[in-house]
Amino acid sequence: MFDQSKINELPEQQPAPAASVGILAGVRIVDFTHFVAGPLATMTLADFGADVIKVEAPKGDDFRFYPPTDPELEAQGAPYLWTNRNKRSIALDMKSPQGLAVAKALIESADVLVENFSTGVMDRFGLDYEACKKINPRLIYCSVSAYGRTGPYADRLGFDPIAQAESGFISMNGYSDRQGVRTGSAIMDISTAMVATNAILLALMARQKDGAGQAIEVALFDTAILMTGFAAMQHLTTGYEPQRNGNTSPDTCPSGVFQCEDAPFYINCGNDGIFVRLFEQVLERPDIAHDPVLSKRANRLARRDFLFELMSEAFAKHPWQYWQPKLRAAGVPSGQVRTLAQALASDEARSRNLVSRIPHPVKGWIPNITTPIRLSRTPAAVSRAAPAVGADTDEVLREALGFDEERIRQLRGEGAFGPAPQPKAVQ
Repeated sequence: MFDQSKINELPEQQPAPAASVGILAGVRIVDFTHFVAGPLATMTLADFGADVIKVEAPKGDDFRFYPPTDPELEAQGAPYLWTNRNKRSIALDMKSPQGLAVAKALIESADVLVENFSTGVMDRFGLDYEACKKINPRLIYCSVSAYGRTGPYADRLGFDPIAQAESGFISMNGYSDRQGVRTGSAIMDISTAMVATNAILLALMARQKDGAGQAIEVALFDTAILMTGFAAMQHLTTGYEPQRNGNTSPDTCPSGVFQCEDAPFYINCGNDGIFVRLFEQVLERPDIAHDPVLSKRANRLARRDFLFELMSEAFAKHPWQYWQPKLRAAGVPSGQVRTLAQALASDEARSRNLVSRIPHPVKGWIPNITTPIRLSRTPAAVSRAAPAVGADTDEVLREALGFDEERIRQLRGEGAFGPAPQPKAVQ
């Protein structure tokens, strides 16, 4: 059950500027995606005006059922709401000839198709890129997969933790005296969604120049290799294998988590200037700040234990409200180690309007996380809640394909949207 009293305390989302039109208005996206990477990419495009039509089996995207769920909502768990706002849902049984025909009609009308099925699924439906290209030569066809659609690993299934493991990402994170750890957040799914969004926008720009569509491939594993950061290039140039360093940094010192009187916080001393300001202005130790050895980054790495002990002793004497303004005034990058609840309720989140509530046809209001993309002239559209399964089927068929009510009734009777309704027995 969603805590509606807490949701109602959230601020309403800010209204859109007068007469603003989404920059992607007029772009139609047929969305065959599920779970996170695909839906998050299409949602970002929907946020900026694209008409995203989510094509689902009659039972709906499996991600709809991830908890927490609410008994008043049909197949709309919180994770699903997070990745599917501003979309329309059409329920199609693509195993039926009629449902598949509707899917092809949508593709013919579309600018972009996005899918993240297992390799071979779209081929079996006759909806692979080459087939869809014949239906719509201007179509931009984006496939999101685990290891790509071609090659010896195309058949492999993959989820975010697998990509974290196989890319080396897990081996780099955690503490040296135990196994590496994955991130709690689906960071590879999220970053893959960002890559897919960029790729689709680039393909739209290319089509503006020559009028032609193209195929796009985005793989979770490829993105995961990118997400290992500059450590990959460090290894390729030196052979160095990154070690797990916990919350400290192998490249900068002192960087890590420290405990003041009432809270843990993180300091990142990224260069010599920050180190000097930290010890001279914050800790009032000019002798350390200007020590000829410690004032050099490379030398500090070898004296990490000494510096951490000195800093820990000093920080423990006062609470965070004492240290935070001093660190900020000195220009030392730092921040309290918060729980997620603290972060969402923080002054920083509030000042950026990151958390709000948006209308929902059943619940009245649901929470919303604002897009981090801020455009001054063409901002994101006002957010609409993620749809129920097939909530927009009739509307999409009328508006996108021009079907009349008789045609829609006929398709429904033929099972295009799932099992045909059975006539009620006469009493």
